[in-house]
Amino acid sequence: LETWLLEWLRGKQFFSFANLNVEIQGRLKELAKRPFQKRKGSRQSIFEAIDKPALRPLPYTQYEFSDYVKRRTPANYHVEYDGFYYSVPHELYKQLVTIRAMTTTIEVLNENRERVALHQRNYTGSRYVTNVNHMPPHHRHQHHANRFDGTKYRIWARSIGEQTYAAIDHLLSSQIVEEQAYRSCMGILQCSNRYGNERLESACNKAITMNSCTYSTITTILKNGQDKVSFAKRDKPTPLHENLRGSQAYA
Repeated sequence: LETWLLEWLRGKQFFSFANLNVEIQGRLKELAKRPFQKRKGSRQSIFEAIDKPALRPLPYTQYEFSDYVKRRTPANYHVEYDGFYYSVPHELYKQLVTIRAMTTTIEVLNENRERVALHQRNYTGSRYVTNVNHMPPHHRHQHHANRFDGTKYRIWARSIGEQTYAAIDHLLSSQIVEEQAYRSCMGILQCSNRYGNERLESACNKAITMNSCTYSTITTILKNGQDKVSFAKRDKPTPLHENLRGSQAYA
């Protein structure tokens, strides 16, 4: 085929690969229809009679390279791949599972090749990726018990003091979606571990006065020790005595 094609191309001049490809494509169509020398039919007729009826549609999803590894499910029902741990149903404890790792997802198959878990693949961040439905009942109960919401943040804040409660309450109430303030609330309340309740109370009091009950404001106050500086008091009026002259003295 190559010799036949090169012989046909000899002496021809092309100024782009696009033009060359068009000519080659036309020549190949001619070759496909050319009758065989020693049997009936042509390449085109054989394709239409045998190959074309057996063709199947292409898959809807693009092929993606997968890495397969086997793991035995440990007691914490998280199987490891590339330094990260992905949950599987706790009932699979001690059973052998297959991890199918793709670019963006982690799929876990049981011994019958049935999918039992599907996770977004992690490359950074938390090393444990957990589906709550994979937990045993007592773990699930503890998970929900430990989950913080606005009520729990307010209770925690009140245990520190009224100023902290007021700041946290203001922060939670200022958000249209309360959950958007949870991370800031956790950061503020954890400052009590480093600075103590008394300093956090003072910092929240200062933030309230500044009308800026945010994580960045409160932590900046604590880092710079501004909570230790008392608010400037207004000067007391100078008492009247005989050495003071009124404005009429300058008229």
